[in-house]
Amino acid sequence: MDDSVYAGNAGEDAALDRGWLLGHFKEPGDPRRSDSVEIKWGVHPRGDERARWVRGEERRTLLVLISGRFRVAFPGRGVLLKDQGDYVVWGRGVDHSWVAEEESVVLTVRWPSVPGYAAPHEEEGG
Repeated sequence: MDDSVYAGNAGEDAALDRGWLLGHFKEPGDPRRSDSVEIKWGVHPRGDERARWVRGEERRTLLVLISGRFRVAFPGRGVLLKDQGDYVVWGRGVDHSWVAEEESVVLTVRWPSVPGYAAPHEEEGG
């Protein structure tokens, strides 16, 4: 087996690491470890929301709706993702939060991958 290749299922693998499939938090030698990018397969029940706002964001983010209805909040503005494929992109310095208005699946891509953004319930595996 080639250790530089990993094949899996996003739904199954996401359940093992709070949704995160790729990023700085994977073990050294794991082909999913990256300091350049993070990828998350987020499965959110209706009413799920971020425990606290992300402030002082250092990364750029792309969030794509796979299914459901998902609202991303920014200071003075909200973006509703309601149709499969709807997406929003934001950059460094943009504070944000989110709520799943319906059961939702979203794909999040962030770059670069840096520590320090887990909300309290995320740190505890929730």
